[in-house]
Amino acid sequence: MADRSEPSQKALALQRFGLGLKPGQAAGVADVRERLLADIRSEGAPQPSVSFSGAAPIGRALYAFEDEERAARESRRVAGQLGVGQGVQVAAAPPAPGQPQGQMAAPAQPVPQFPQTIYREEVVARIQSALDAETGFAERLVQFWSNHFCVSVAKGNFVRAMAGAFEREAIRPNIFGRFEDLLIAVESHPAMLNFLDNQLSIGPDSRAGKRRGRGLNENLAREIMELHTLGVSGGYTQADVTSLARIITGWTVVGRDARLGFPGSFAFNPGLHDPGGQKLLGKVYRQEGKEKGMAALADLARHPSTAAFIARKLARHFVADEPPQALVADLARTFRETGGDLAALSRALVTSELAGTAPATKLRTPQEFLVAAFRALGRRPDFGQIAGPLGVMGQPLWQPSGPDGYPDTNAAWATPEGIKTRIDVAAQLGRQAAGSVADPRALVEEVLGPLASPQTRQAVARAESKPQAIALLLMSPEFQRR
Repeated sequence: MADRSEPSQKALALQRFGLGLKPGQAAGVADVRERLLADIRSEGAPQPSVSFSGAAPIGRALYAFEDEERAARESRRVAGQLGVGQGVQVAAAPPAPGQPQGQMAAPAQPVPQFPQTIYREEVVARIQSALDAETGFAERLVQFWSNHFCVSVAKGNFVRAMAGAFEREAIRPNIFGRFEDLLIAVESHPAMLNFLDNQLSIGPDSRAGKRRGRGLNENLAREIMELHTLGVSGGYTQADVTSLARIITGWTVVGRDARLGFPGSFAFNPGLHDPGGQKLLGKVYRQEGKEKGMAALADLARHPSTAAFIARKLARHFVADEPPQALVADLARTFRETGGDLAALSRALVTSELAGTAPATKLRTPQEFLVAAFRALGRRPDFGQIAGPLGVMGQPLWQPSGPDGYPDTNAAWATPEGIKTRIDVAAQLGRQAAGSVADPRALVEEVLGPLASPQTRQAVARAESKPQAIALLLMSPEFQRR
């Protein structure tokens, strides 16, 4: 077994559990375990600074934007019917100050619509939090849980505007709390309710169901059991999915009328809720209103299948595609014995010999690679410098193709096309950083240190140019794998 006291093992631990080394960090790895454990705080992960504090103010502003858009469309429709503007030529824009007469001004860039403006700000704030973190263990857990409980901005304007708030309100405060609290915060957040259509779910025996003749939407209930708690082999049936869907009817999003609260926030609507007892996994729930769903989620959070599912997924993310079974068993036992205490689970992961001494086989995901590169190069990117590379590498923030999130295995990212795209991104980063990196050979020692192989040192030293040397560092096996 490898000695965790060796500098290379300590540097690897910072890569495995963190977000990548900043210049100079590889030399000071003596207290790596303590530095990782210091990220475990009762208040959760640090909060990014953004313009809108949460879902409620975003919801109010989003509804106002949509109302304005609707009014503008109606005005254009009426104007078209009346023939207003037909046959009228639009005058060219006057020259900009200092621009010669007769020379056309460049067309103005379109102003992003409100949902995209919020999304851009949230993306930059999320990446800046990762760059500011010392080790990044807490930020990695935010990424893990945000992908586990994923929403996708491809759903539409509502989720696009709410995705960052979802992570800030439901994920970040709870990554070191109880899994039960994290689960309830996630499933009751407006972004998740909208993403999986629970606001469309109506109890067949509710007042609204009897009046409208509409029924259940089982999307959220199914994903809670299959993806968020028990796992696909967790022992539930289709009847359990239907029961849970009935239990959480009435969990909805406040509309623009603000009848149930602040527009865009969570509310329980008793008129949509299916009354009476519901049997789920052999237990009958008879609580009133929202409490029925709270009780069901609490039991799902403490279920042995949930402990096993979460333990394996956590070990697979941080350690290996096929993690040691003993590690999975240790994590599952910690989860069960502590009642889903995520701080205890995080400590068990960081202090595990099995996790700490495993070989570096995990390929960094595109998001991890880009953040690690920014950290290594000391860059403070804007939205385009984040969204562009992540888009071409196939992992834009908060935009997985389905409710199962982005894949977390090497096979998904180590494709020939995926590697070629990484090489292109590394080359671009090399060109951008060439002016700020004094000596790529010194940077190898600063961000890889004892992890750097003789082959990587030699390749960087023999590079034909500084941009090429930086790109070779970023594409080295030691940088790409953790």
